[in-house]
Amino acid sequence: MRQYLVTFHKIVPDDHGRDHRILQRCALVTARSEVAALYEAKAQFCAAMRVIDWRLSADSCDVTELTRSAA
Repeated sequence: MRQYLVTFHKIVPDDHGRDHRILQRCALVTARSEVAALYEAKAQFCAAMRVIDWRLSADSCDVTELTRSAA
């Protein structure tokens, strides 16, 4: 199994009309694939934020596979 870091962001405009990606939440997930990690992280996000769809509180999500360093 691999470890993935999944981050959720909300896009918020500033006073000058420039968009900024604001981190809403991140999740460390152990899964067999990137797709499985996204599915699990989205479920965790919905439970933590108490929403039925993650897109109600975030505009995007990114997944990064974490590599293990050699000991």
